[in-house]
Amino acid sequence: MTDVPLEHVHRDPESDTDAGLFVLHGRGADEKDLLPVAQRLPGDRHVISFRAPDRLQGGYTWYDLDLSAGGLEQSQPDPDGFRRSLDLVAESIDAAVDAYDLDSERLGLLGFSQGAITSLSLVLEQPDTFAWVAAHHGYLAESHADRSPEGIAGKPVFVGAGAADQIIPANRCEAAAEGMREAGADVTFETFGGGHGIGPDELDAVSQFVEQYD
Repeated sequence: MTDVPLEHVHRDPESDTDAGLFVLHGRGADEKDLLPVAQRLPGDRHVISFRAPDRLQGGYTWYDLDLSAGGLEQSQPDPDGFRRSLDLVAESIDAAVDAYDLDSERLGLLGFSQGAITSLSLVLEQPDTFAWVAAHHGYLAESHADRSPEGIAGKPVFVGAGAADQIIPANRCEAAAEGMREAGADVTFETFGGGHGIGPDELDAVSQFVEQYD
């Protein structure tokens, strides 16, 4: 829809509901990548999956990487690109709530990798926007690590990690979970046996998490 700044796909719910789930894919993927995950979650809701603004090989990226701290495992978001994407996602969520007539009290946010990093930062910037957040295989950006905003207390946040993840190691995800916990969120953290992807066990775990807050 032309009035939503980011390109996206929208999946209608099967029932008459105004709940919504916003989805942010990982680096090099696109807006269709996480639809199978989103559509297997329990409950019924509108699913709005955004496409990152910049092309990267055959997919898209939310921002460039700052590798100055020592390579991919120590990467941080490029500040300018990260700020632009955070603003674009926030504007697109507001527009989609109006476009699809969603209940602003029943919005979930799910992200993977870059999308998870973006999701964690978004909920720290505007915690009242989201009923819950699921962040898979992402870290807490340094730019947001010390934030403890009003409204984050008790916010349900799921953080998933992969024991064999060589892109975003499990210890970075665990540090993100601890940072969100210190900020006041109600964090569920689990490490799974796979690499940089959402396997069946992780899907089961996030489904159990979502079912509590649907």
